[in-house]
Amino acid sequence: MRFNEIGQQLRAYRMESGLKAEEISARLGVSRAALYRYEKGEVIKLDTVNRLAELLKISPLTLLGIGVEYYAKPVGYAERLRQIEESSDQILQVFGPICYLTTSDQYDSILAQMFEENAEAQGADRLVARAAAEQLMSVMISRKRMYASRKPSIIGILTIGSIQKFLTEGVAPTAQVSERLRGAAREVAQREIELVANLMESEPIGLQLGLMAQGEPNGPFVLLRSRERATLAINPFPADSVPNMQSGVAMITNAEDAVAAHQRISEIAWREAVKGTAAAERVRALVAAARG
Repeated sequence: MRFNEIGQQLRAYRMESGLKAEEISARLGVSRAALYRYEKGEVIKLDTVNRLAELLKISPLTLLGIGVEYYAKPVGYAERLRQIEESSDQILQVFGPICYLTTSDQYDSILAQMFEENAEAQGADRLVARAAAEQLMSVMISRKRMYASRKPSIIGILTIGSIQKFLTEGVAPTAQVSERLRGAAREVAQREIELVANLMESEPIGLQLGLMAQGEPNGPFVLLRSRERATLAINPFPADSVPNMQSGVAMITNAEDAVAAHQRISEIAWREAVKGTAAAERVRALVAAARG
């Protein structure tokens, strides 16, 4: 068994469950320090794996890294993605208006404000919502710090429809916020799409962004490759999903046939995508149209 991978998945599913480390350790009859050691890759008994799986309401095989991983909340998926990105050499994203790892600090700032105000709107549940928002933002920022230090190559295939929606609705459109903050979120969205256009035009080393020439994919997905393996992540959660969003179920798998099928789709999409100055001009035209 790969205890390090078991530990990583344990941490992601623990975060998804909303249970605190002390709650899980108490139910298991172990110390909180022992639980953290399991998450860091210490040897764990099969009986403990079974009990943890039952507590987290997942299959023991899933916790052992056999089969497909499923995540119903943004924070569990984001944490698992962060773990995989730590060892990835190439990240290929299909669908979306942006690639989160290449966004500006302004994006993180407005996202944190949106999450905070959304949490305050939850009434009696605001303390829980605030804790969930802080947890999700911490994971997101950790992902971006990892990218800044490791610089894995990124290929992003963005779509016209998702860009138009982003420009119209702004960052975190499902958050319950004031009109003032909603307006600020639209302004940040416009600046982020302008940044996308600049990156398309400048084509920095290790970063390639293209615009899907026609149509929209059936759903967003990411392919992450390292020296050891390739991983497919099918994700219903946009990067700016509020912590309590449950719009679908994210799936992560290393199955060769699933990876190969999505690789073929992405190769066709990239070959047909508009790139460079031509793509940048189209994206800037979308921003101009949004501004009226």
